[in-house]
Amino acid sequence: MNSIMLVDERERLLLAPYAMRSADSAGRVYPEPLHAYRGPFQRDRDRILHSSAFRRLSGKMQVFTGEMGDYHRTRLTHTHEVASIARTIGRALRLNEDLIEALALMHDIGHPPYGHAGEDALNESARDFGGFSHNRFGLTIVQEIEFRFTQFPGLNLTRDVLDGQTARIDKRGDRPRPLLEVQLVDAADSVTYDAHDTDDAIKLGLVSLEQMKRLGLISECLQFVENNYTGLSEELLRQAVVHRLIERQVTSLLEYCASRLQEFDFDSVEEAIQSPFLVEPDDELREMKQELEAFLYQHVYRHPHLVQIRNRAQDKLKEMFRAFCRNPDLFPPKYRRRAAKVGVERMAVEYNAGMTDHFCEQVYQQLTEAGGGQ
Repeated sequence: MNSIMLVDERERLLLAPYAMRSADSAGRVYPEPLHAYRGPFQRDRDRILHSSAFRRLSGKMQVFTGEMGDYHRTRLTHTHEVASIARTIGRALRLNEDLIEALALMHDIGHPPYGHAGEDALNESARDFGGFSHNRFGLTIVQEIEFRFTQFPGLNLTRDVLDGQTARIDKRGDRPRPLLEVQLVDAADSVTYDAHDTDDAIKLGLVSLEQMKRLGLISECLQFVENNYTGLSEELLRQAVVHRLIERQVTSLLEYCASRLQEFDFDSVEEAIQSPFLVEPDDELREMKQELEAFLYQHVYRHPHLVQIRNRAQDKLKEMFRAFCRNPDLFPPKYRRRAAKVGVERMAVEYNAGMTDHFCEQVYQQLTEAGGGQ
């Protein structure tokens, strides 16, 4: 063990003054002994990675459903892409990679089946008792629903990771600005979905590269590819453009933030989060991303085929919610116990939210055959 560099020594040598250090962690709700060679944020990452809710992300759609093929991203592959991009930028900015990875792996853990369409349906079902937010449900999962220990409920993550997730719930609130590591995960999330939604949409034929080349960011990336490669097939051209789209965003974000951090020259974490500095793209990239995202919303997310699929999915979730509320005996035993604590309606929302797309279809079919739980 003596040959293993202690976590705090490694962080002292590698991290910038504005990075969150493991030694400065606010600790856990339920105190635990320190691990011999893993820091607190490494342990958080591992607990999230090994959780049931994280594994279920493999069966939850990002934008496109399984019936459209198996090429496109799931909620799990999206999460891994966010973590990879966030770690890349975080390392270059000398932020805490372990904290970044834990935050990235957790950021979508509360997403329900059928993506944002599912979230909207559950929010509508729960409108009389607080609504539904996948960010808030992510906290509920790791604090109450997951059981990995006999001494306490949840995963007992550090308060730092829990606070980072809490900051995602209401970004317009009066809360203090979150740690730079938290801000970075949000920025990496944006980089990731702009790139992979473009990739998936073109691959699935919902839009074409020809349609998208009028957009400033796509045009710039396409021009770069054409200047550097010749004779690319249609598939290789798409891949090269998407690769450049990621590279362009990451490089710009990194260079802009590094320059701003050099100007501010922060001496501490507190100084950084109390300043006007944000981990965000410069004005030029922000405007181009907004143009791209507006196109994706209009031509991809609102594509008639996807709208039909989402409408059907929302109807199923609402119907399932009503069925469970009418007959709580339909819950598996462990969920009946939780229903007694949080209420049948809230349990119905949570149970639906935890399902994969496929399991949701199975349960809906069972309820239909049983007459909707009558």
